[in-house]
Amino acid sequence: MSSSIASLNPVSGGSRDLWELVREWVDEGSEPIGILTSGSTGEPKTIRLTREAVLASAQASIDKLGGPGRWLLAIPPTSAGGFQVLVRSALAGIEPVFLDEFSDLDAALAALGEISGERTYASFVPTQLYRLAEQGNLGRLASLDAVLLGGGPSSSSLLRDAGAAGVNIVRTYGMTETAGGCVYDGVPLAGVDLRIEPDGRIALSGPMLFDGAPVWWVTEDLGRIGADGTLEVLGRADDVAISGGVNISLSAVEQVLSELDTVQEVAVVARDDAEWGQAVAAFVRGALTRDEAKDALIAAGYRAAWTPRRIVIVTHFPLLATGKIDKRTLARFDSGRWPETSEPAR
Repeated sequence: MSSSIASLNPVSGGSRDLWELVREWVDEGSEPIGILTSGSTGEPKTIRLTREAVLASAQASIDKLGGPGRWLLAIPPTSAGGFQVLVRSALAGIEPVFLDEFSDLDAALAALGEISGERTYASFVPTQLYRLAEQGNLGRLASLDAVLLGGGPSSSSLLRDAGAAGVNIVRTYGMTETAGGCVYDGVPLAGVDLRIEPDGRIALSGPMLFDGAPVWWVTEDLGRIGADGTLEVLGRADDVAISGGVNISLSAVEQVLSELDTVQEVAVVARDDAEWGQAVAAFVRGALTRDEAKDALIAAGYRAAWTPRRIVIVTHFPLLATGKIDKRTLARFDSGRWPETSEPAR
């Protein structure tokens, strides 16, 4: 665990020390907290959240999941998602299980289930589930009443694998500015409203918004409402590369490629390129060729020009402290020289 002094402004410190502070803050706190966030860019900023916003989000989550329970803290408590694990635990009056205090996941899950009759929950980011799936260990989460999955897109193959293993996955959408996830499986939590702006961006309203937020906060995420009435997140509005004069949505390319059976995990970035202005590259855990990527994109209704100019096969990804893939590091990969395992543009 971290040896730094625990603080709520900004939120910092080790899991157990923060737990003690959060319990006091939930019971009788008044000052807003500050959470450092960097998204996938690595640029830090501090988001101020009032106690009322955090508690509204936490209670709405508890109600949606079917009631209070005991939580496994498996993500950094300094992130919005991890902090909310502590807050929900404090509201329930049940100390969470801290994964970083155990030798492995099995030991932590055994401790989580020691109290008979308690509902059990955990929050994970996709990378953690990918690793469990790769090791054939997804089924170990089947004992939990729900596993919240957020912090980035998840492939359909991962969700299918989790379902086949008996894991109750709840996909969450939200960010630090919304005190964590505020849309579960495409449906807003109680008290949360959403709409799609004319330019396609997702707008959110409700008591969970950051301190000083407008009534409707327009995010930088693109979305649409599906035929079943649920929210479908399409990617970032600012996540666009201009390559050879063609505008390419990196998020859309990433989503299409993530659906392929041979792709375990993928991150798509743009790099400065003397010839093209920007060149799109796909970093893949698994197997993928440019022809396969092109065929998948065309089948999804996109232009062949959206095909990444480099496919780079990797065994792991650099991660930010939040557990998200560090795309800035990928975009700077090897200072312009690709590894021999990459497939060059044709």
